[in-house]
Amino acid sequence: MNEYDSDSLAQSLINDGFFPTSNLDKADLILINTCAVRAKPEQKAFSFLGRLAGKKKNRPGLVIGMVGCLAQMHGSSLLKRFPYLDFVIGPGEVGNILEVVKKAGPHHIKVVATSLCPAPHQPISCQGYFSKRVTGFISVMEGCDNFCSYCIVPYVRGREISRSPAEISAEAKDLVSQGVRDLTLLGQNVNSFRWEGEITGDFPSLLHELSGLNGLYRLRFTTSHPKDLSDNLIQCFRDIKELCPHIHLPFQAGSNRVLERMRRSYTREHYLELIRKLRAAGPDIAITSDVMVGFPGETDDDFELTLDLIKEVQFDSLFSFKYSDRKGTSAERMGEKVEDNKKAYRLNLLQGLQKEITLRKNKDLEGKRLEVLVEGVSKRGGQLTGRTASNKVVNFIGNNNQIGKLIPVKIYHSSPNSLQGEATTF
Repeated sequence: MNEYDSDSLAQSLINDGFFPTSNLDKADLILINTCAVRAKPEQKAFSFLGRLAGKKKNRPGLVIGMVGCLAQMHGSSLLKRFPYLDFVIGPGEVGNILEVVKKAGPHHIKVVATSLCPAPHQPISCQGYFSKRVTGFISVMEGCDNFCSYCIVPYVRGREISRSPAEISAEAKDLVSQGVRDLTLLGQNVNSFRWEGEITGDFPSLLHELSGLNGLYRLRFTTSHPKDLSDNLIQCFRDIKELCPHIHLPFQAGSNRVLERMRRSYTREHYLELIRKLRAAGPDIAITSDVMVGFPGETDDDFELTLDLIKEVQFDSLFSFKYSDRKGTSAERMGEKVEDNKKAYRLNLLQGLQKEITLRKNKDLEGKRLEVLVEGVSKRGGQLTGRTASNKVVNFIGNNNQIGKLIPVKIYHSSPNSLQGEATTF
């Protein structure tokens, strides 16, 4: 979602005459797009902002703005804490970036724009912006109505609001016309998308509509909440050929007692039944997830249930992290906080287990030919990189005219994070 918002900001600014630069010393405007879901990205954002104090002192005309969930959460207090910061913009006001910059720039007015708008903004298209990209994102809905006890999202992104299918379709056509071939639909709770207007539709109907887009090779979506993963949506993995065999389905904990305290609205048994249905609809589907350790009150037995669920599901990969208090959530006020050293110990055990599972799954792919959508040049240098439909990263030696194309790659080496292969034929 942050990448999508960054692209939206950039396109608006480019259309207004700005030019992007990777050199901070040459920038007239620096935007810090932030996330507030966990403590670590918050700390990194503040650390980076702190390093900009010297640049502002040397160049008083430099305009610095903080955007996103952290800006929404702290609002005007950021301007007091960081007096060289010129403005803060919450997620709901990303579409007003030009107005804010014009106030904060030439007129030197401190601006706080943190209203939660009644409808998601319509991104301004900058023709050619995506011309060198193979993958792209589209936000189909904003906000969340779940109010999980640990989560700040409903407070900084607002309640669930879906975009018009016509707007989404128009944006998808624009991206594909510029060369995007792999499209990911975004939402804090994407499978709760619902539109009631001139056309009534839900998320499965939106997937069916976009799947017929000429030039689109692959369709993905993230992030799903288990309570809203309907049978109709699961069947889309069977019926829509463009829909990639991969789903990110957070489970967060394997203990029903912890899930109840988290207010996750499902049980361990329900989650496992969803996994069964997904694999029945698409036997080769890759399943990834989010999980946290050390939620308030989590016992050793609760943690063992989480490890047990991981062993039973055999996830392709996991985003795992230690619980951290988010100001204003009900979990912040809970007692029975787990000590940091215990959280670190549990996280280390969990990540070790998942690393073994991921490596074994990846090793099972050695010797196989996989269809890879080539995305660009690998960071390793001298190689290309792309992804399989199941979202596995593949690096291989190739030539630049293969970028944006689907090609077969034979896998000869695997690691927990990526696959190594060579271009071949089926």
